[in-house]
Amino acid sequence: MLINPLSKRNRVTHMNLTTVEEGKEYIISHIDTNDEELNAFLFSLGCYSGEPITVVSRRKSSCTVSIKDGRYNIDTSLAAAIIVA
Repeated sequence: MLINPLSKRNRVTHMNLTTVEEGKEYIISHIDTNDEELNAFLFSLGCYSGEPITVVSRRKSSCTVSIKDGRYNIDTSLAAAIIVA
């Protein structure tokens, strides 16, 4: 049986942290930025490909995320750069 890679059932949906459900754990797919300083900062928080992340709460201009054993408040532009599956 051949699997159609374009089938909705088999397609992995990638979203950023501004659109995900609060309280649900997601896996970081990648960081969508060309800013090396931002990449280094996120890496120091434990925010890199393959790591679980949860949006704890969302406000107008920021959201609180849980990464590993820490909680961090990040602005929406940074949250938009974190792509999850």
